[in-house]
Amino acid sequence: MSDEPVEPRAARGATLSHLEREDLDLYGVEELSERIERLKAEIARVEAKRATKQAGRGAAEALFR
Repeated sequence: MSDEPVEPRAARGATLSHLEREDLDLYGVEELSERIERLKAEIARVEAKRATKQAGRGAAEALFR
């Protein structure tokens, strides 16, 4: 075991909450464009995970019908 202190885990959604409050006036046009592209990629990743979970849930529901 390590004697190093363990950092508490961030609460779910904490990063998103932080992003929502960030001052966007500090960013230039190119930085905002890059941010938009990265957010779109994150949305696609979340949508893919949601689709996977929905498929698994549907399979489980069909099994127990």
